[in-house]
Amino acid sequence: MTKIAFILACLLSFNASANALFAKADTKAGKALLEKNCVSCHASSYGGDGSGIYTREYAKVKTSKGLVAQVRACNTNLDLKWFEEDELNVAAYLNQAYYKFDH
Repeated sequence: MTKIAFILACLLSFNASANALFAKADTKAGKALLEKNCVSCHASSYGGDGSGIYTREYAKVKTSKGLVAQVRACNTNLDLKWFEEDELNVAAYLNQAYYKFDH
């Protein structure tokens, strides 16, 4: 396998794992949960509509799994009592709208 073929295989594998992670997620439900539970806090911390938390230069989140972990941490810290499915829905929406890890 050439070096280029190996790199392409790794990239495709990463994309496939991101796609698989969010494959069954409901991004509309994720957006609704985000708007209800997250936007006001993000807006007070980052101004505007709060989306600056996702687009800041030194973002904490670097991977799709890291995105899910961050959503899970917020769920736990804020005691939102979301199910794992809710966390994945929110992460999938954020991925679609801002991070684009599966593209």
